[in-house]
Amino acid sequence: MGQDQARPVRRATPEERAAAGRAARRTTPRSAHAEYRPGPERPDPLTILAAQSALRVPELVPIRYARMAESPFRFYRGAAAVMASDLAGTPDSGIRVQLCGDAHMLNFRLLASPERRLVFDINDFDETLPGPWEWDVKRLASSLVIAGRANGFDGAQRADIVATAVRSYREAMRRFAGMRNLDVWYAQLDSQRLRELAVGRVSKRARRGLDEAMSKARTRDSLQAFGRLTEVTDGLVRIAADPPLLVPIADLLPEVERTALMELFHGLVRRYASTMPADRRTLLSAFRLVDAARKVVGVGSVGTRCWIFLLLGRDGEDPLFLQAKEAGESVLAPYVGASRYDNQGERVVSGQRLMQATSDIFLGWERVEGIDGRRRDFYIRQLRDWKGIVVAERMVPRGMRAFGELCGATLARAHARSGDRIAIAAYLGKRDAFDRALVEFAEAYADRNERDHRALVEAVAAGRLPAEAG
Repeated sequence: MGQDQARPVRRATPEERAAAGRAARRTTPRSAHAEYRPGPERPDPLTILAAQSALRVPELVPIRYARMAESPFRFYRGAAAVMASDLAGTPDSGIRVQLCGDAHMLNFRLLASPERRLVFDINDFDETLPGPWEWDVKRLASSLVIAGRANGFDGAQRADIVATAVRSYREAMRRFAGMRNLDVWYAQLDSQRLRELAVGRVSKRARRGLDEAMSKARTRDSLQAFGRLTEVTDGLVRIAADPPLLVPIADLLPEVERTALMELFHGLVRRYASTMPADRRTLLSAFRLVDAARKVVGVGSVGTRCWIFLLLGRDGEDPLFLQAKEAGESVLAPYVGASRYDNQGERVVSGQRLMQATSDIFLGWERVEGIDGRRRDFYIRQLRDWKGIVVAERMVPRGMRAFGELCGATLARAHARSGDRIAIAAYLGKRDAFDRALVEFAEAYADRNERDHRALVEAVAAGRLPAEAG
């Protein structure tokens, strides 16, 4: 054994890590996070959005602008790239974690674990990269203010909601700092724990609503999608058209190109299996691809290339729906550095597996060369697997406060898996200095978001940007 191999790697002690976290307060006081004062050099948000649109499917871009123009909250959901640019100029402690990159409140939802238990976790990782932990917390806090304004909540109610969410993050991080590594890794929030947390936080009516949402989430799977999204044509099961949001490959391309694309998709499904564990590869091999369709998804993702695949297993009543979504460079990359992964799909999958307590069993990635000759990266997962999402517009202050509390704790758990949880906890401390700072930041950023939304609406009205409902 060589000398370098024999020498153990010295790791900082918990005391040293805590000291480093407290020392970070000297260079970046917690109160400094209240600041959001963009200067005249701030990039034009519409220019940022246009740069993204230039890389997307042209005929779908008007749908994206139309969705973002509907409200400040919808604009915010589609403007992760704008906020990434803004966050790059804000103070941070210098402590990095794996970021979600788009941690707004609607990207926290109910999901299925491989063991068929319902859990609450982060869902969207299109923008994931390592970066300052504060960025995710600020995006979450700002989303709560923007949603609260849309619901007519007053300033005091919004402040209480944000402070509660940030306090939940801070206190959860403190708990994780005192836990063993394996205990942090195994931590998750399941449906039983959700019910327990709801007691005393929301009304009986809201708890009944939670139970209904859980029951509904359990029905959202490939079998439900099969019933809603397919039809029988000439004796064959095919994906039904719902243009422009869902366009089967048969309606999208001439026969020669359609045949070439289906061959490409067969290869994608076959090759992407190599990015999954062996047991999942065996399971996937029991299904055969029978149809594909282009699907419009989300708000910020509209225009990215997204396909759904219908696979059948034992017989025509044994469906599996997969979604292959284009993965481009993260909106965070210009500010935190490029991903260490060459394949952007692998970047998304690796970030998701690192941040989620448990991930989709069919999650994987692949790079393909399209029929246009361009190479693109994709990540693949099930289209639906017990997903349940809140309806922000129906929330009352008490309900949003409880939801924000769940989101804060969930985000802390995700960050604790990859970053120095002890240093972050020490930086945040026991008092509410950071909580109060984020209340100020979130209100200031919501003001900026409203101005950006107005600029988009005006550009659409003037005909400078195309918009088409879809």
